[in-house]
Amino acid sequence: MFRSRVKLAAWTTGRSVITAQKNFATASSVSSTARNHRVVVIGCGTAGLAISHQLLRSGKFAQDDIAVVDPAAWHHYQPGWTLVGGGLKTKEELRSPLNSLINPKLKFYNDSVAAFFPEDNLVTLGNGDKVSYKQLVVAPGISVNYGSVKGLPEALASPDSLVSSIYGYDTCDKVFRTIEKLRKGVAIFTQPTGVIKCAGAPQKIMWLALDYWKRAGLYDPSNHSGSMIKINFATGLPVMFGVPKYSAKLEEMRNERGVDGLFQHDLVAIEGNTATFARPDGKAHVTKQFDLLHVVPKMGPHPFVKNSALANEAGYVDVDEGTTRHNKYPNIWSAGDASSLPTSKTAAAITSEAPVLVHNLLRSMEGKEPEATYDGYTSCPLLTEYGKVLLAEFKYGGQPKETFGNWLGIDQAIPRRAFYHLKKDFFPWVYRKSMVKGTWAGPKGWIN
Repeated sequence: MFRSRVKLAAWTTGRSVITAQKNFATASSVSSTARNHRVVVIGCGTAGLAISHQLLRSGKFAQDDIAVVDPAAWHHYQPGWTLVGGGLKTKEELRSPLNSLINPKLKFYNDSVAAFFPEDNLVTLGNGDKVSYKQLVVAPGISVNYGSVKGLPEALASPDSLVSSIYGYDTCDKVFRTIEKLRKGVAIFTQPTGVIKCAGAPQKIMWLALDYWKRAGLYDPSNHSGSMIKINFATGLPVMFGVPKYSAKLEEMRNERGVDGLFQHDLVAIEGNTATFARPDGKAHVTKQFDLLHVVPKMGPHPFVKNSALANEAGYVDVDEGTTRHNKYPNIWSAGDASSLPTSKTAAAITSEAPVLVHNLLRSMEGKEPEATYDGYTSCPLLTEYGKVLLAEFKYGGQPKETFGNWLGIDQAIPRRAFYHLKKDFFPWVYRKSMVKGTWAGPKGWIN
């Protein structure tokens, strides 16, 4: 243990071993205070902020007992980027300086993660420093791989192209400009195979664009073949949505509104105004001409997670789907997009995941076994036009778990204006005012 502390002093000062030894008393004191923590939380996105602040609010931690690690300068309300793409909000109003959201009682390492050493309860930061923990929460989210589609980075960067995506801060405001600019031609909206953030978002922006063109007199759902604009939804999936109840409603809507469904079409390349799609089972690639293209790139775990001992075969943090505890390391936990929890990756999911993780982690610190269980709850407030939202809520197995259906006996598969105001107004407000502060638990309301 003493040898580890000597090494830690050198790592944390960033100086040579000789220099560290000369200042050993000071360096050792700084190291033990600033680099050793009871809990370390990796990531200050939705999951990381909610979890770290819920832990802090338990009253069981002193100053700097909890550390948070994230290299970002800004925190973004990413669910709002669909609203930016639809011209309903600006991207600037949906971001905040990250350090302004972190309680000063938390130790903030504004750095990346280089590696995990779970056998030693250590994390190496990007600057080479070592941070030790008794409990570790891994919640860094997932990364968007723009390079997964050949030609996409160049098309997004070109101000003249009508290629855009709501899945990035730098590109989400280009989306509405392309929608406004298109007056005639073919519009294609894509969704890839594999895991993505909010699986309903690829078609949310399509429904908003359709409604915009309808209001502008450029698209007539009752005579789509005679309209100035033709709309295609090209998805790598065989269905509109992963939950049968909502998929059936969306398929009905697609047919009623005249949207051409290109199922099991996975975008792989863009060249000029030609999109190339891969097909399953070795079928030949398909090319489609477009005048507007909205792209959802493939996504996946960050390399520092995927290549670590914490990951499962798919690269996600390997945790129990009920307790959120790691399946090998009992003092490691995960929630949010980086976790292996087999549910849709949304902010709504985190409202239910975070309290379970926090409860079980606190019990673990007391030498007790986890008792709280996450049931897979998640939600997708799916914009179907300006002014209406289909509020999909479900749990593991694609089973609906509808809050307002239980309270009021209504069918949430029917788009409603009240749900639209939840998506557009209430959710951004409660996220900023409560969720990132650890006081919001979704359908269960506020946390004391």
